Amino acid sequence: MAVLRTFARPMLASIYVLQGYDALVHPDRVVPAAEPVVRRIARWVPVVPADIRTAVRLNGGVQLVAGTLLAVGRVPRLAALAIAATLVPTTLAGHRFWAAENKQERAGQRIHFLKNVSMFGGLLIAAADTGGKPSLAWRTRHRAHTLHHDAACARRTARPATTSTGAAHRLAGLVPGH
Repeated sequence: MAVLRTFARPMLASIYVLQGYDALVHPDRVVPAAEPVVRRIARWVPVVPADIRTAVRLNGGVQLVAGTLLAVGRVPRLAALAIAATLVPTTLAGHRFWAAENKQERAGQRIHFLKNVSMFGGLLIAAADTGGKPSLAWRTRHRAHTLHHDAACARRTARPATTSTGAAHRLAGLVPGH
């Protein structure tokens, strides 16, 4: 499985490195398509710049950096999540098949839209892949369970000690017996 991860991550990341670089260097190519989506998102998400060109470059920069990190295997789960987050507005802006005028363009855009949906699924799988190591959530739950178990064991062992102390006192004649 490690060999598969070694090759799969760079293959998955390659398109985002290239597209991210292109959007960063040539944002004007996608500004017209991105405008309606960026305007909507900027109203709801304060970190998204209202300037379309800047938003396109920011999106491209995130894809370039996260794609590179994913390709080299550095923080791959976070990198995959970052790319997935950028893929949603990219897909909604760039592949609006439902708005295409002619049948051939609509079919082509639908294919690209579904390709991006598939890539989104792959990114979610990459984001969930722990590489055989337990996730942080599992480790936290496991540690809490272990602490709870240890505390319960400590309580059980503490009870007999007080009982045996009482029994020892009765045997010594310090406490009247029954």
